[in-house]
Amino acid sequence: MVKLSREEAAERIMVALDYSDAAAAEGLLRSLEGIPCYMKVGMQLFYAAGPGFVASLKERGYRVFLDLKMHDIPNTVKGGASSITKLGVDVFNVHAAGGIQMMEAALEGVDAALAGASGLKRPSVIAVTQLTSTSQDVLNREIGLQGTVEDAVLRYARLARNAGLSGVVASPQEVQSIKAACGQDFQTITPGIRPAGADVNDQSRIMTPRQALEAGTDYMVIGRPITAAPDPREAVESILKEML
Repeated sequence: MVKLSREEAAERIMVALDYSDAAAAEGLLRSLEGIPCYMKVGMQLFYAAGPGFVASLKERGYRVFLDLKMHDIPNTVKGGASSITKLGVDVFNVHAAGGIQMMEAALEGVDAALAGASGLKRPSVIAVTQLTSTSQDVLNREIGLQGTVEDAVLRYARLARNAGLSGVVASPQEVQSIKAACGQDFQTITPGIRPAGADVNDQSRIMTPRQALEAGTDYMVIGRPITAAPDPREAVESILKEML
């Protein structure tokens, strides 16, 4: 059984700031002040509030996962990775489906940014495998990939490892297989986390925080169970109790 302190448990949580503007996100930040969670900034908030909001999070001491899921030709991803690195984020991601050359280009972009500016920290670059909303039927019938969801996830995880990335985004259900295939140091960031009794919403492959910890995940992304709660701080405290 995994044993964590309260602070260690909080550091495993990435709160998904899925808001339409900075003001709404600021309300949540005030509510969670003093709890050392990661803050995950995704497309909706980044496209609304821009790089300045990410910079403000870093200025206030937050660790930031910038979740933009880059997927483009290698040169474009290289440029995007360079720009993201200059923001000082701690983690960002690309789509493993872009292939090894594209993922390697992301690392080249990181290197270019670090070479051109002193004081920058090297971010972890991770790859998206399959979205946690992807069911077996969607994978086979709509996306057109044969085999199981786990087969697809492991294929992409191995590609990411071979490209030199730090880890992957995957469902908690695949964590043990990823660790077995790619090593215990290969990071797993897992959406699809739902506290006991919470609504499943649009997720297909989920676990509770405690189950995800026992499976060996490194970080868990939690959004609506916190952000949509009447009292977000109370929701986080409840999750922490479940994790300890």
